[in-house]
Amino acid sequence: MQIPGNIDPVVTPRVITPRKDGRVDLLGLTHLQIQQTLAESQMDAKAAKLRSKQIFHWIYHRGVTEFADMTDIKKDMRPWLEQRFVVGRPHVVQEQVSNDGTRKWLLRSDDDQEYEMVFIPDADRGTLCISSQVGCTLNCRFCHTGTMRLVRNLTPGEIVGQVMLARDSLGEWPKGNMAAAGADEEDDEIGHYTSDGRMLTNIVLMGMGEPLYNFDNVRDAMKIVMHGDGLGLSRRRITLSTSGVVPMMERLADEINVNLAVSLHAVNKEVRDEIVPLNRKYGIDELLQACADYPGISNARRLTFEYVMLKDKNDSDEDAYELIRLIRKYNLPAKVNLIPFNPWPGSPYECSTPERIKRFSSIIFEAGISGPVRTPRGRDIMAACGQLKSSSEKKSRAELDRQAEEKLAALG
Repeated sequence: MQIPGNIDPVVTPRVITPRKDGRVDLLGLTHLQIQQTLAESQMDAKAAKLRSKQIFHWIYHRGVTEFADMTDIKKDMRPWLEQRFVVGRPHVVQEQVSNDGTRKWLLRSDDDQEYEMVFIPDADRGTLCISSQVGCTLNCRFCHTGTMRLVRNLTPGEIVGQVMLARDSLGEWPKGNMAAAGADEEDDEIGHYTSDGRMLTNIVLMGMGEPLYNFDNVRDAMKIVMHGDGLGLSRRRITLSTSGVVPMMERLADEINVNLAVSLHAVNKEVRDEIVPLNRKYGIDELLQACADYPGISNARRLTFEYVMLKDKNDSDEDAYELIRLIRKYNLPAKVNLIPFNPWPGSPYECSTPERIKRFSSIIFEAGISGPVRTPRGRDIMAACGQLKSSSEKKSRAELDRQAEEKLAALG
């Protein structure tokens, strides 16, 4: 069954990072965008319509990166495509594997910007945490990524590319899936498979960046991920985490309506203003009202609040009781993920003690609200929640002007 959004009513503008070889990367383009791109390259309109469907299927359903392997496209057409286009992947700068099986990739774009993604395997699922921006503009004080300046938004292709790269690494395209579906004892040593043979079952937009500040590109990427003829992942298996960009939450619901997670982290204005500065613009009550208005929230599809546990900052019994009061005030079917603070060099906070976290969780559960403590994953490779950071830095306008003047002086 196809999901809403499988057919684009119009061809939306393309956002592509230019390649040094001049070819156009088709990754991240919808079927209609591929069709338009082929037509702009002087392919006959009728042929462009047919080939775009075939190419879309090969890229997103089969995971093929070489036009030579697209066997239902005429042989004499494949070199023509190869000369003009490419089906890319993010460049892997470094891949690390944690002691607990968590994998982290440092990736580089075609314009030499770096960002990270993380895969977290569990017995019953495999979750891919992907980034939406290089850097971040929110400056949340407990988050390592927040110490970076925002460099730029990731394109749809760079966002989708993270999912494609993970499937490459896990061998989860259709040909590999048949072997995985009948996982033998050797396979079980490599990872845990779900009933359809896939390890990558869930996606969370919880990596670098604030997804709702790059909404158009995130939306376009997730439509491809959810497309029934492409990656085919249900919206129920995709969760977008926001720090509370209230005006964009309605668009999120209207246009892709994936699961919603909110980085709450505090229950009063003073503390949340400090650790999540966006609260100064969109306060707690405004944010929680937007959560209450988010369609589809129910006991079967609960909202998730993320709450990082900071010693002597937001972890008291009073904080727990106030959190319960707020959830009840807005009648929110919600669960609260309690996240032990993951330290990073120079961080201004400490993690709450295990005893304090346990007590906080008990108060939440006793109120009839799920308050599980998230087990930290990938700490040894700086892959845990709040630890992602690349080396990319945004250059100031003055620095860019200075470099331009130096180039002109060199030419003169």
